[in-house]
Amino acid sequence: MYESDAGLLAPGRAGSPAEATTGDRAFLQAMLDAEAALTRAQSACGLAPAGAGRAVTDTADAGRFDVRDLALRARSDGNPVIPLVADLTAAVPEDARPYVHRGATSQDILDTAAMLVASRTLAAVLDDLERAAGEAARHAATHRDTQMAGRTLTQHAVPTTFGLKAAGWRALILDARDRLAAVRASLPAQLGGAAGTLAAFFAFSATFSDSSAGQGEVDGPALVAAYAREVGLVEPVLPWHTLRTPIADLAGALAFTAGALGKVAADVLTLSRTEIGEVEEEQGGGSSALPHKANPVRATLIAAAARRAPGLAATLYGSLAAEDERPAGAWHAEWEPLRALLQLVGGATLEGAALLAGLRVVPYAMRENLQLTDGLIVAERLAAVFADRIGRARAREVLADAADRARSETTDLADVLFDVLREEPELAGLDLAELADPTRYTGSAGLLTDRALERR
Repeated sequence: MYESDAGLLAPGRAGSPAEATTGDRAFLQAMLDAEAALTRAQSACGLAPAGAGRAVTDTADAGRFDVRDLALRARSDGNPVIPLVADLTAAVPEDARPYVHRGATSQDILDTAAMLVASRTLAAVLDDLERAAGEAARHAATHRDTQMAGRTLTQHAVPTTFGLKAAGWRALILDARDRLAAVRASLPAQLGGAAGTLAAFFAFSATFSDSSAGQGEVDGPALVAAYAREVGLVEPVLPWHTLRTPIADLAGALAFTAGALGKVAADVLTLSRTEIGEVEEEQGGGSSALPHKANPVRATLIAAAARRAPGLAATLYGSLAAEDERPAGAWHAEWEPLRALLQLVGGATLEGAALLAGLRVVPYAMRENLQLTDGLIVAERLAAVFADRIGRARAREVLADAADRARSETTDLADVLFDVLREEPELAGLDLAELADPTRYTGSAGLLTDRALERR
C-alpha cells in the first residue's frame, strides 16, 4: 500500500512549516497557481477571454486532484505537469479549456512552481532566523564579560568570553538571513515556451479574437511581466530554462544557512559535553539505553542538516551544466534535492531558534575550566610582557621551561614563575598574580561584542 512520507526518518523537519510548504500537495498547488496565473496574464494582455482566467483560477485547487495518480502518470512523460494539464483542462468549463497551459511548456510551470514553493518556505525560515538572531543577541549582551576558555584545534588557547562567541553566532545567522532575503526577493517566474522564444504565444494569438478586446497582439516581454505580476514573482530578463542562476543562488544561500546554524550546533555539542558542561540544552532528549542522559537533540538535528546540505547543493550546482535550450536530466535532477534542501533548512532554522531560546549557560563551569591548565592559558600574555624586558627568545625559553615544570609537577604556572623571577633580575617587580589571571586577559572581547550587536 502506498503511504506518503510522514517524516519518520526526518525528525529535523517533521512538523515544521517547511514540511507543509514543500510537500507534494504544496507543489501541486504551486503548479496550479502557475497555470492559473498564466491564463489570467493572457486575459490581461488580450490573448484570452477574461472569463477564462477566472475559470481556471476557480478550478486550480489541489484538493480536486489526485497527487498519487499524477505521480504515477508522470512516469510516462517525465514530469508531473503533463498529466496535470490534462486533468486541469478536463476540470474547467468547456469554453475555458483552450486557454489552459496555452503556449507554455512543462518547465515553465514547474520552474515557476518551484520558485513559489521556495518563496513560501523562506517566509517562515526568515522569521525563524530573526528569532534565532534575537536569542543570540540576548546571550551576547547577558554574557558580554563572562570569561571562558577559547579553544583552537581542540585545545585551550587564550581566554575569551561567551558573549563574543554568541555575537559570532548572531553574525553568521544574520549573514544567512541577508542572503536568503536577497534570494527570496529575486526569485523569478519562468515563461519561455518550448525553446525560450515565446513563439507559441504569437501562434496562438492569431486564433483568438475577442469582440471587446479586439485581435490579440503579442508583446512577449509584456506577457512575461503580466505573468510575473499574476504569480507574485520577479519578472525575468530572459527565460532561464538552461540559465539556472536562480536555482544556484537559492542552493548557495540555503547551504550557507545550514552551515551557519551548523556552527552554532557544533559549539553547543562541544560545550555541552559532560566533561565541559559550559552550556546545556533546556530540554535534552532521552536515551533508549541510558536513563541518566539528557542528549543535546536540537543541536544534533541541526548538525545533521549541516552535513547533508552541501551534497544537495552540489547536485543543484551540477545542474548548471545544462545543454541546449531545454535539457534532458539536468532540470529533472533538481526537483528532489531542492525540496530536500528547503526542508532541511526549514527544520534547522526552527530548531536553531528553539535551541538558542532555551540554551542554559553555565558561567561557573566556564570559570572552573579556565583554571584547568594552571595558568598556561595566559602564556601568550606573559610572553609579550617578558619579551619587553628580556627579549623574545629568552622570554620564550623561560616560559617553555616554566610550563614544562608546571605540567610535570602539576602545579600552577604562577607558582613556578615566582622562582623564575628570582633568577631573572630584569623581571623583578612584575605582578604575577595579575598577569597570570585568565579573567584579566580577554582583550577587546567586550568591545567586539558591542560592535557586533550594533548590526541590525
